[in-house]
Amino acid sequence: MGTAELSCASLEKLAADKFFSVVAVVTQPDKPKGRDLKLQASPVKILAQKLNLPILQPAKARDEQFVAQLRKLQPDLIVVVAYGQILPQAILDLPKFGCVNVHTSLLPKYRGAAPIQRAIADGETETGVTIMKMDAGLDTGEIISQARTPILPEDNSQTLHDKLAQLGAELLVETIPDYVAGKILPKPQPAEGVSYAAKIKKEDGKIDWNEPAEKILNRLRAFTPWPGIFAFVKNNLLKIWKMEIVERSGNIGEILSADKHGIVVACGKKSLRILELQREGGRRMTAQEFLAGNPLKTGDNWG
Repeated sequence: MGTAELSCASLEKLAADKFFSVVAVVTQPDKPKGRDLKLQASPVKILAQKLNLPILQPAKARDEQFVAQLRKLQPDLIVVVAYGQILPQAILDLPKFGCVNVHTSLLPKYRGAAPIQRAIADGETETGVTIMKMDAGLDTGEIISQARTPILPEDNSQTLHDKLAQLGAELLVETIPDYVAGKILPKPQPAEGVSYAAKIKKEDGKIDWNEPAEKILNRLRAFTPWPGIFAFVKNNLLKIWKMEIVERSGNIGEILSADKHGIVVACGKKSLRILELQREGGRRMTAQEFLAGNPLKTGDNWG
């Protein structure tokens, strides 16, 4: 059961391994996208079609007809990766070995919808994946296995997403045989260290120059590719694509310099040099290209 791009690596690994027989793929219904609102299949459905696997797309996982369909399939195990719906107890209890979930954090840290982005935004230097036996709570189930990986300074949410998708898929196919054979006993999550990764909203990308430069830079990494980070200058919304920390200080939000080397803005601690940015509805450009048509001077305030 999965919908997002994150799910695809696990489905691919399961389908390619002779130890497993994928009896069906469950994904969210096609959704209207784009200006013409044309129905678009999920990444998981597209992959399942390529693999010639049966596909189920219930509007709601709690639908009785859907639960009956699952019951007829008699799955030994249900694997859930970024499916996007809460499973009812009827499904959790259905398979012989229960339902397992691939979660992209080292539980109990970063339970919830956006563990990858929140870990980067918080300046974490390590994360990982957890294979968890699902229960009725939000990512509260028993831990079956975990794998760790560093978060590199150059990582953003897209690169870390891709890394964790592969790591989760590999850990999943390694874990299931020993789990179903009774060689791995799931363990309750520790009571200490619990944190929640709230869903990302577009407004989370608004820059607060009162924050330290390092924190703002981490937010840029966390919110790339979406929603990005942005600020207003002279009532113009500008999306920032690339910047670096500068060992300078000044009044918060003040432009300390604006030249071919970039636009330096003072933060709560240190400063940031903006190197690439984009006007709303415009193209991505270097700071030098932007300044050619939008002059800024030292002392201006970056809202």
